[in-house]
Amino acid sequence: MKPEAMLPDHIDAVQANGLTVRKGSVGAFLASWRVLSDPSQSDESRAAAKEDLIALIPALDALGLFVVFEARDPQLRELIAQGRGGA
Repeated sequence: MKPEAMLPDHIDAVQANGLTVRKGSVGAFLASWRVLSDPSQSDESRAAAKEDLIALIPALDALGLFVVFEARDPQLRELIAQGRGGA
């Protein structure tokens, strides 16, 4: 399936299991992880990235992302569990 079939250019969000998932959520999650896992980033940048990453987890979970993909990094797995209401 092509991305535009899932989310055409004129649509910015979809509903998944009662949650609004905005276009770009997966990319924002990945970008936040890159900042959070980079020790050269400031503590403030890493804290903001962690907050943003955790906030995205319920929507990505509603899409089924974590059923298909499993994080290899233990810290990321812990954050995903936290965002899913565990750990």
